[in-house]
Amino acid sequence: MRDTITEPAREIPVVHRTDVLVVGSGPGGLAAALAAARCGVDVTLLDRFGCFGGNITAVGVEGFAWYRHEQTVEAGGIGWEFEERAKAMDAAVPESQSLSYELDAEGFKLVADRLVEEAGIHPMLHRMFVAPIREGNRITGVIVESKAGREAILAQRVIDATGDADIAQMMGAPTIKTPIEEMQAASVMFHIAGVDKQKFMEGVKADPQTYRDWSTGEWEVETSGKEDEMFSPFLAKPFAQALRDGLIPAHLNTIGGTWGAVHDSGEMTYMNLVHLAGCDGTDPDSMTRFEIEGRKQAMHAINALKAYTPGCEGARLRNFGMTIGIRDTRKIDAHHNMTEDETRNQGRFEDTIGIYPEFIDGYGILILPTTGRYMQIPYRAMLPKGVENLLVTGRAIGGDKVAHAATRNMACCAVAGQGAGVAAALSVKSACSPHAVDIAAVQGELTRQGVRIH
Repeated sequence: MRDTITEPAREIPVVHRTDVLVVGSGPGGLAAALAAARCGVDVTLLDRFGCFGGNITAVGVEGFAWYRHEQTVEAGGIGWEFEERAKAMDAAVPESQSLSYELDAEGFKLVADRLVEEAGIHPMLHRMFVAPIREGNRITGVIVESKAGREAILAQRVIDATGDADIAQMMGAPTIKTPIEEMQAASVMFHIAGVDKQKFMEGVKADPQTYRDWSTGEWEVETSGKEDEMFSPFLAKPFAQALRDGLIPAHLNTIGGTWGAVHDSGEMTYMNLVHLAGCDGTDPDSMTRFEIEGRKQAMHAINALKAYTPGCEGARLRNFGMTIGIRDTRKIDAHHNMTEDETRNQGRFEDTIGIYPEFIDGYGILILPTTGRYMQIPYRAMLPKGVENLLVTGRAIGGDKVAHAATRNMACCAVAGQGAGVAAALSVKSACSPHAVDIAAVQGELTRQGVRIH
């Protein structure tokens, strides 16, 4: 049994009031804030770090739409805008395995700043959500902690874009947490410098890897078959050789994965090579252990690249993401939880708030959207049970494991976020619960904002 202390009661200053408060500024939260602001309500965007963008900027996941091919059908909207604005601001480069652009993690901080400023959103960085403010089952704001101490922010509607359904959980909404032994692995992302681009690319052309190569023996990846012969920027052979030669400790047989872009300057970005099974993104002790372990493994990976990969002989670490990348923790038990069948078989919903291509990546499945198939995202997947004035968006929306392997991806988080933002704003304007908002009006506004919903 843990020892406890009792905090004395104290008065907490209310430092801000807003119509819509979005907690978390990853692709889902940022899209939600922008969408709500464009509906003409007051919007506040809160984040614990010093930048907006979440996995893009804080973790360094730059492959926003690496699934895109000629026949891919997408929702458009704010997710597409992220990419276009990044290109216009010289913060994106062509992606190596698709028709998309890879976002620059540092440059996108400026892109996000510009989007937030243009939309008139009130930014609140460097504040950590710690508790909801409630009246019965109604959320009326949040408590935050920062260098300024404990503060209260009041809001008519709150959007939980924490990624882990933190607010919904604290409000007592039912949530589902993946068992730790089944969670998708966490990753410490990193970038390297000192790469001879010409020599590296010649090596890739001499020994091109495909998605079939993702099945390395350490894990098996299910595809639909059509992916098997497609090029993938996959790296496994250097690490297998390093294991055989003793350069990497024998137990580190999960190092391997993909590189992102190689620049003329010698930088190679978005190194997704470290996979940390057993990391619980809701447990700070677990995250601490795996942050440290992940950085160790990244250095082993760099040493193997230097020894066995043409062009990487002079490679060195450039930087890590500022936090570990978490793929899988809690999801809400929503009014509709998306299913594997709906994800694999083009699910259709009357309350669709956007579409997402047939892209499944996780739990040993990789299916790419190369044939024009897509599913719809239902609004009800963002409605928690038993709580009023709260929407949950991003990777914590309701769904089973295979559904999560699709909806967790950043571009889908942006689709869900834009729908949540519009719904929150229209519920404020019509003075109704988000559970009772006119879905036809939401769909009309989303269409006006450039979203494909059918």
